[in-house]
Amino acid sequence: MINKLCIIGVGLIGGSLSRALRKQGYCKHVTGCSRDASHLQRAVELGVIDDYDTDITKAVQGADMIVVAVPLGAMQAVFTAMRPALAEHVVITDVGSSKASVVEAAKAGLVERYQDFVPGHPIAGTEKSGVEASFSELFLQRKVILTPIAETRPEAVEAVRTMWQTAGAEVVALEVSHHDDVLAATSHLPHVLAFTLVESMAQMGDRDEIFQYAAGGFRDFTRIASSDPVMWADICLANHDALLAAVTGFQADLDKLHSAIERGDRQALMDLFTRAKQARDRYAEGQTEQ
Repeated sequence: MINKLCIIGVGLIGGSLSRALRKQGYCKHVTGCSRDASHLQRAVELGVIDDYDTDITKAVQGADMIVVAVPLGAMQAVFTAMRPALAEHVVITDVGSSKASVVEAAKAGLVERYQDFVPGHPIAGTEKSGVEASFSELFLQRKVILTPIAETRPEAVEAVRTMWQTAGAEVVALEVSHHDDVLAATSHLPHVLAFTLVESMAQMGDRDEIFQYAAGGFRDFTRIASSDPVMWADICLANHDALLAAVTGFQADLDKLHSAIERGDRQALMDLFTRAKQARDRYAEGQTEQ
């Protein structure tokens, strides 16, 4: 049971977590925090939080669980601001998509309270953002990855694990660097490709006609290009090395595809498409079984 949950950044993820925990009766009180008071007032009106403060130091006072759901570039400033007001037995976690950068930000910002921090990442979301897009079922049967470091208190890890399980998620643990490598390939690269494809098409002549006749495949593949640009710019920079490696690997595969089309190699195309279809079908079957 959480007595006071403080969510810093009450958007899709933070708002959905609050909704899920409140639905389960797992929180006595939820305080929101961000720079935009009107946004926080809307969260109160929607029943997502009980109250709010735009001052981080005031917002975290008395909280036994703090969830930081801000862009990666703002993490260190948030950790630094909260440190003087942290309760003795508080647990702090985050929802950032790149863990190495967050761990460094927490180490620099929390200093002696670093042991109270549990790095986390829910593998859930939509292309929409903001508290009005939040809903309590977002984390049902979705994975949440925790990447605790050596200094993390074991009881803090268990508190965060229990919180996410109460929200309906499956909680797993990975090492920080492994998390960043895996997410670069499975999440960051697809988002970068979607953004780039839409930008590429937007630069073509007769842009309106191109988008008018875009089929369902384009809509499905590029849906995630409607995601928050600030968040994704931060992710690209924070997970720089792993994402570059993923982009380089994809570029090499794209060069092979280009070569096969250029030389009219039907068999090479069939082999590539068949392997891809088989891999995608196995993935889809696994998702159905879950």
